[in-house]
Amino acid sequence: MHPLLSQLESAEPLKDLSNAELTQMAAEIRDVLCNLLATRTAHFASNLGVVELCLALHATFDFRSDRLIWDTGHQIYPHKLVTGRYDQFSSIRTQGGLMGYPNPAESEYDLFMTGHAGASVSTALGLKSGDDLLGQPNRKSVAVIGDGAFPSGIVFEALNNAGFLKKDFVVVLNDNKMSICPRVGAMAGYLDRLRGNPFYTGLKTEVAKALNHVPLFGDPAERLLAQMKEGVKAGLLGGMLFEELGIRYIGPIDGHDIALMKKYLAMVKTLEGPVLLHVVTEKGHGYKPAAEDPVFFHTPPAFRQQDGRPVAGAGSGKPPYTVYVRDAIQRAMENDPQVTVLTAAMCQGTKLEPVRERFPTRFFDVGICESHAVAFAAGQCKAGMRPIVNIYSTFLQRSYDQIFQEVALQDLPVVFTLDRAGLTGPDGPTHHGVYDIGYMRLFPNLAVMAPGYAGEVEPMLQFALEHPHASSIRYPKTSAFDLDHMPEPIELGRSETIREGSDGTIVVFGALLEAAIAAAESLSDRLSIAVVNARFAKPIDRQMVQDSLADQRFVVTVEEGTGVAGFGSAFLEEANDLGLDTRRVKRLALPDTFVEHGERGDLLAQHGLHAEGIAAACEQFASATV
Repeated sequence: MHPLLSQLESAEPLKDLSNAELTQMAAEIRDVLCNLLATRTAHFASNLGVVELCLALHATFDFRSDRLIWDTGHQIYPHKLVTGRYDQFSSIRTQGGLMGYPNPAESEYDLFMTGHAGASVSTALGLKSGDDLLGQPNRKSVAVIGDGAFPSGIVFEALNNAGFLKKDFVVVLNDNKMSICPRVGAMAGYLDRLRGNPFYTGLKTEVAKALNHVPLFGDPAERLLAQMKEGVKAGLLGGMLFEELGIRYIGPIDGHDIALMKKYLAMVKTLEGPVLLHVVTEKGHGYKPAAEDPVFFHTPPAFRQQDGRPVAGAGSGKPPYTVYVRDAIQRAMENDPQVTVLTAAMCQGTKLEPVRERFPTRFFDVGICESHAVAFAAGQCKAGMRPIVNIYSTFLQRSYDQIFQEVALQDLPVVFTLDRAGLTGPDGPTHHGVYDIGYMRLFPNLAVMAPGYAGEVEPMLQFALEHPHASSIRYPKTSAFDLDHMPEPIELGRSETIREGSDGTIVVFGALLEAAIAAAESLSDRLSIAVVNARFAKPIDRQMVQDSLADQRFVVTVEEGTGVAGFGSAFLEEANDLGLDTRRVKRLALPDTFVEHGERGDLLAQHGLHAEGIAAACEQFASATV
């Protein structure tokens, strides 16, 4: 079915294929990608867009010795297919199978496990520097970065350093007018202007070679030539922003023309100093529905074809926590004109499109610039607004210093809503949001909360907006637990008892409350187990800690996060401060390892964080404490 692709054990044979054969291989790769989406959700449009770019790169460089970094590595699928993983490809994003991101454990062609945006230019430059220092200057280094990730602050830190170091390395700017959603900001407009340049194919090889030998400094004649050199560049292409940084700019070129890309990649491979090759691609290229709607087809559900359009499989029918948070944000903005919401290129993922449409002047998508988002929110807050920073848990880590310096240290009441907190399933360790409990509860002036069920989402957000200090609310990527229960009022540092019991207590921080209730009910013929919805990890409910250890034989804490510095640790710290016996406390949390990819339910079960695992821990601990 895939006669060329199936024969590849490495990317080396691509150098010997004709352009026609490479075009056929591109068609085979797209067929594999479409077949994959018939079985499971996967990153789709982004991978369709880089097929020809991937083939041209591997046909030009030898990335067994040369260096290749894919920024925001969700567009890694074609690369995996041509580097000897075709036979394993059907296992991608399943537990024990290939990872949906680069993974050095899988192949020598994967150098970094990249799941966050913007770091590729820095790491590629660092690789080149290291190779030069180790006496291997002939090893080439290439970073492939999308236009959505390009405005990230770390990219410009790296370009600034690259222009100073003058290392021979290549940045391929993959410009498809998108991140996950259409990208925003002044850099997007700048790239649009470059893309509209009439000299679409950029510098010809002969001109580039000539300019390469014109010095920038020297006698008056040399200075005149240097000025002519800059004038030629400005006249042919624009790109002066990069040229002023000391980065040679070439392009833009058609990223779906394999022959053209091979020509330009071969050229930049020989140029001295840092080079930025601007490549224009179309997200979803080769599959019309994905090209027409790349936002939906970023990670669409598994589908079957009907009249050339996807038909998604049936879902659970229960809205996810993301929807409850989105609706609560919208109502808060309707009720208070001082409330704003900020996100970082995640409008679709956080389902904020209706908020953006309803309140365009109070909705801010800052692009993939989380540090800026938090500092920007701090400025809004200081001015008198009540900003909500709505970002995935794993990506908020990128703004750690701003949470500390610009928010907590200033004691500003910014509200953080942390989507995808906990295990994110097939996206794996780059995206699991398992560290925020620890990294948020370290700071003074910051309350750390998590709803245990859908009904307390809106009251919790309203509490946070009225609270005079900073606060965070974490919630997972899963259907919300609809508990038939009237929430008690949200009070700072107060938990909520869901179920009474006399033998032991399960204290849950967050959405595993449903599993804890099921565990307690399954033990009801043997043990009387209380279930407490903690609500707060900081400040933790001191009276709850006191009472649970005074009145019960044991306490089991449960959280969907790492056990290091997590909720269970907070419980033990409080118990220790109260002089209580902490030997009767057992913590159930994720281990101090990077949890692999797999379905969320399977991963929870693997680590004993499902109803059966919680029940077993209670029984075992009850027996040990008799």
